[in-house]
Amino acid sequence: MYSFRLHSAALLLAVTPALGAQSDHDVPGMAHMSGHMYMTAPRPAKPGDKAKADAIAAAAKQAMQPYEDYQKALADGYRIFLPNVPQPLYHFTNMANGLAAHNHFDPTKPTSLLYRKTPDGGYKLIGVMYTDRVDASEDEINERIPLSIARWHQHTNFCKAPPDQKALYFGPNAKYGLLGSITTREECEAAGGVFHPHIFGWMVHVYPNESDPAKVWATDDHDGHDSMQHDAMPGMKMD
Repeated sequence: MYSFRLHSAALLLAVTPALGAQSDHDVPGMAHMSGHMYMTAPRPAKPGDKAKADAIAAAAKQAMQPYEDYQKALADGYRIFLPNVPQPLYHFTNMANGLAAHNHFDPTKPTSLLYRKTPDGGYKLIGVMYTDRVDASEDEINERIPLSIARWHQHTNFCKAPPDQKALYFGPNAKYGLLGSITTREECEAAGGVFHPHIFGWMVHVYPNESDPAKVWATDDHDGHDSMQHDAMPGMKMD
């Protein structure tokens, strides 16, 4: 997933049991991830950027059409990431599409379909996610979807907890993982953890059913899509 490295996905899967004991109200929002997020800075618009972005949004909308019924997505090889963890968005991820995206961008084959949970226990499709390799340059992702239109992101500074401290992945005193207070290798190793500069790769969400372009390419929680306050960290470097 997300420019997929299976060992990276395993890092998050490994912490799922610790989260499973939490109630919905105990699960921190993604806004706490500022120390673990790198967002691209907006670039000046160039001729053709808007037309390219509009074409990608149209292709995303076409790609979504067969999957309004989430059972069809499951049948076609999309798998729910952390289905038992309460989330504002559920990523139904196609590993083959994610691997193919390492080398080629096909907007008709998103790495993930983005769903919201519905009161009846089902899922409502609202968008897609595209990915690229973790080591792709910003010029490369700009070629895929212009950075004047979309802001790509990476998850960074992941400290894997020692086996006896997995409960500290979550909660108000979280130390480890993407919600934790530890954001440097030195802090992580001093705490007995294993540091990973990046997990997953480049990611960008698209909501092609929105009429407002700002919402089509939303990156913050103002519209209720991502629940990520990305705009507080433009171009923040995470080495």
